[in-house]
Formats: sequence, C-alpha cells, structure tokens
Amino acid sequence: MLDKNGIAKRIAKEVQDGFYVNLGIGIPTLVANYVRDDIEVEFQSENGVLGMGPFPFEGEEDADIINAGKQTITTLPGASFFDSALSFSMIRGKHVDLTILGAMEVAENGDIANWKIPGRMVKGMGGAMDLVASAENIIVAMMHTNKRGESKLLKACSLPLTGVGCVKRIVTNLAVLEVTDQGFKLLERAPGVSVETIKNATEGTLIIEGEVPEMDI
Repeated sequence: MLDKNGIAKRIAKEVQDGFYVNLGIGIPTLVANYVRDDIEVEFQSENGVLGMGPFPFEGEEDADIINAGKQTITTLPGASFFDSALSFSMIRGKHVDLTILGAMEVAENGDIANWKIPGRMVKGMGGAMDLVASAENIIVAMMHTNKRGESKLLKACSLPLTGVGCVKRIVTNLAVLEVTDQGFKLLERAPGVSVETIKNATEGTLIIEGEVPEMDI
C-alpha cells in the first residue's frame, strides 16, 4: 500500500520530457519532488507561476513564492510569474499537456467531484473547473477509500461535479486504474496489495484482464 509520497512518485513516471504540467492542491503538489532528473518539465500553478521546483527545505522558504494551495515553493532557473488572466489563458487555450488533480470522488465514466462537500464552507471552486474543462490528459491522485473505509471510486458521484467524463487515469494508495467505456480498468497493484483487496475497495465497475502486475516505483 502506498502513502501520499508513494502515489506522487508513481504519478511522476507519467510525466514526459517537455511537458507543461499543472499540479492541483494536495498530493499532486508532491509530484514535482519525484520527476526524473534527465527530463525537462515546466510545472504551472494557476495563481501565476511557470517553472515550479520541489518544495523548499525547512528554513529556506520564501513566503512570497507560493503555489495555488498557498504552500511555499521553489522555482527553477527561467521561471516566470504573471497574473491569473494569463495563467488561465494557458489553461483554457490547452497549452498544458498534463493536469494532475486530487479528488473526493471519481465515477466509472470519468466524472470527477473535487471542489465542494454540501454543508461545508468553501472559499470557492478555484481553478478546478477550468482545468477539467480544458485539459485532455487528466490524472487523479487520491486515496482509494475515505476515512470510513467507503470507496471513492464509484458508479456515479454523489458530490457536486467538477467535470464530466474527463478523467483518464487514477493513481490511488492501492492501484493504478484507467477509465474506459466499460469502467475502471485495473492496470497495476500497489506493493503488497492483492487484486481482491482492490475489488472490495471499488464500488464502480472494475475490469481485470489477466495477471495484474505490481507497481514499480
């Protein structure tokens, strides 16, 4: 079973040389720490940063340099800063190759709910709806179940939707799954996790074809 850093490390394998990548709040922000050193990647944050690096070491933080989640970050040589209008022009103009988001729920048809739980105060939807409406390659980083042990990979989302039919791939603490027309296709198992455990933790339709390999992270 993976922890949050393990999920981020596995997703980092999906990042390719030359990609422009948007990292959502939460687990996705950790992906920048694990991208291979031999490739060049531009990480974009919708608050107006292009060229984000790993998180700073303790004592080296600059409170003026933050990501969309208000976490202090580092920047790489050549990084740039700009206003939200230009940032969202990049997103809406489909200039981002890969979007990595967290989620509270994902449905078997690729619907995602990640911005609001009814009855709880939220500051706003942020950039999530723009990202899912514009991105053609969306990977979700999430825990497979909630704190009550209930599946977060569902037949249909119960929370307000952020986007419809947009998620392509999901990496959880238990598995890597691809969203297909028939449901969640199981691609890889987390180390030490059985197929049976994944089946029991998945409410939506789970497609299993042949021997499912263990993740290599």
